[in-house]
Amino acid sequence: MTGHDRALLKRRSSTQHYQTFDTPPPKSRGRPNSGQSESSADGSYDPHHDAADSRLKSSPLPRRQMAVLAMIALAEQTALNSISPYLPDMASSFPEVEGTQVGVYVGTIASAFALAQFATNYFWGWLSDHVGRKPVILLGTLLTAACFVAFGFCKTLAQAIVVQALMGMVNGNQGLVSTCLGEITDRSNQSKAFTYLPVLYGIGGITGPLVGGLLVFETNPFTGNKNPYPYLAPNLVAALVLLIDLVLTAIFLEESLEDADSIPKIGKKVRSLFAWLWQFTGSSRHPTYVEVAPTASHHDHVETEDHDSDLDSASEVSSILNHHEELSYDEVFNRDTVLLLLTYLIFALCNVSFNSLFPIFAQAKPPAGRSLTPSEIGLSQGFAGVVTIIFQICIFNRLRDKMGNRWSYRAGLFGFVVSFVLMPFIGYKSRNGKGLTGKSALMAVELCFVLLVKTIASVGGLTSALLLVTNSAPNHAVLGALNGLAQTLSAAGRSIGPFLSGGLFSLTAKIQPKGEAIAFGVFAAVSFIGFIMSFGIRGRSLEAEGWSEDSDGDKSDDEEAPNGA
Repeated sequence: MTGHDRALLKRRSSTQHYQTFDTPPPKSRGRPNSGQSESSADGSYDPHHDAADSRLKSSPLPRRQMAVLAMIALAEQTALNSISPYLPDMASSFPEVEGTQVGVYVGTIASAFALAQFATNYFWGWLSDHVGRKPVILLGTLLTAACFVAFGFCKTLAQAIVVQALMGMVNGNQGLVSTCLGEITDRSNQSKAFTYLPVLYGIGGITGPLVGGLLVFETNPFTGNKNPYPYLAPNLVAALVLLIDLVLTAIFLEESLEDADSIPKIGKKVRSLFAWLWQFTGSSRHPTYVEVAPTASHHDHVETEDHDSDLDSASEVSSILNHHEELSYDEVFNRDTVLLLLTYLIFALCNVSFNSLFPIFAQAKPPAGRSLTPSEIGLSQGFAGVVTIIFQICIFNRLRDKMGNRWSYRAGLFGFVVSFVLMPFIGYKSRNGKGLTGKSALMAVELCFVLLVKTIASVGGLTSALLLVTNSAPNHAVLGALNGLAQTLSAAGRSIGPFLSGGLFSLTAKIQPKGEAIAFGVFAAVSFIGFIMSFGIRGRSLEAEGWSEDSDGDKSDDEEAPNGA
C-alpha cells in the first residue's frame, strides 16, 4: 500500500461502503446497532427518537428481485418436498430392503442427500463470493433437475443412495437465496422480506407432497399394466418445475454480489473454475486462487479518484481493508454467532428428523405405525402447509415484531419439543368400512394438529434463524461465507437426522406398547437442549432495526459491555 493510500485510509477509515444498501452507511464498523439512524451523525443519540424514525423511513422492498428469489425457493421446495410421501413405499420396493428395516433404509437414502450437501454447501457459498450468486444458482438448479430425472428411474437401493448423494452435492441454493435476500435488503426492511421466505417453504410444503403423493402410479394409467417405474411421474414434474425456474432465473435474476461490475464474464469464470480445480487437485505450491484479487481494483480506484467522489473512494479503501485486515476470528465468531450456529444445527437436526420420522411412522403397520397411504400422507402435509401459510402471513410477523428474533427462534425450538412428544400418541384410523368413520376423523384431527404445531415451529423458527444469521455477519464481505457455514451445519444435522431417526424407529418399534415413542422422545430431548442453549443468544444488534427491547427480559451484551469489552 502506498503512502498516499495509507493517508487516505487514515482520514476516512471510519466510513464503510455498502453498495447494496439504499440507506446511508452505518456510523460504526460491523453490524449496525439497533436503533442507529442518521440522527446519530451529529454526535447525539436518542434511541427512542431513532427507533421511531427508522420505522418511518424503512427502505422500499425490491419486489421484482424478491419475486425471482421467491420463484427459486418455491421451485426447489416443491421438488425436494415431493420425495417424502412416497419414499417409504419406494424403499420397501427395493429387492435389498426387508420389510422390518424400511425405516433404516429410508433414513440412509435421506442422509445420503444431506451428507453430500454438508460436504459441499460451504464450497457453493465460497464460490458465489468469488464468481457471483447468479451463475452458482443456475448451475445448481440445472444439475438438481437432472438428478430428479435419474431418481425416477432408480430400481435398487444403491442407485437411490448414489443419486440422492449427487443431488445433495450439487444443491446449495437454499443458502444462496438467503444470502441474496440479505444483500438486496437492509435492517429497515429485512424483517418483511425474510418473513415471506418461509411462506414459500410452506407453499412448497403443500405442492411438493401433493405432487409426490398423488402422481405415484403403480399401474400404467393408459394401458392398465404394471408400471415398471411407478415413481417416475413425480420426479419428471419436479424436474420440469426446476427447468422452468432455470429459464426465468437466467432472464430476470440480477447479480446481488457487491462490486458485481468487477466480476469477470462467464467465459472467464468457466476458465477460472477449471483452473481452480486443476490447481486444487494438483496440490499446486503457488495456486492463483489464494491471491488477493481486489488489489487491482483498488489501484484503479485510486487512479480515477479525480472522476469519483472523495467519499466513495475512501469508502472503497475502507471496505477492502476491513475485509482483509480488520475482521478477526473473534469478531466473526463471537459467542452469539457460535451459539446461533450450534442451535441452528440442532434446529435442522430435529426438523429433518421429524420430517423423516413422520412418513415412516405414518406408513408403518399398527401398532407401531398408522398404516397411511402415500396420498394420505401427502394430503395431511398439504393441509398443515395451508394453515401454516395463513399463520405466517397474518399472524407471525406481528408476533415477531413483539417478541423479537431471539424469542421467536426459541419458540420454534420449543414447538419441536411439543410436536415430538405428541406425535406417537395420536389415534389409529378405522379398519372397518371404506367411508370416513368417527375414529378415522379423530385420528385425522389429531394428526393435523401435531403437524400444524410442527410446521408453524419450523417456518417461524426458520424465519428468525435466517434473520439472526444475516444480522450476525459483521459486514457483507463475509455474509456469503457465513450463510454457507450455517447451511453446512444445517446439512450436518440433516445428514445424520434421517439415519438416526429411521434406525431408532426400526429398533424401538419392536418394543410394545408404545415403543415408537422412544424415537420421538429422544429428539424431543435434543430439541429441549437447543431451546435451553438459545437463551445464551443475547445480542441486541441481532434484532431488526427499530425493535424495542422493553418486552425482552434478557440483558443483552450491549448493556453488559457497551465498549465491546
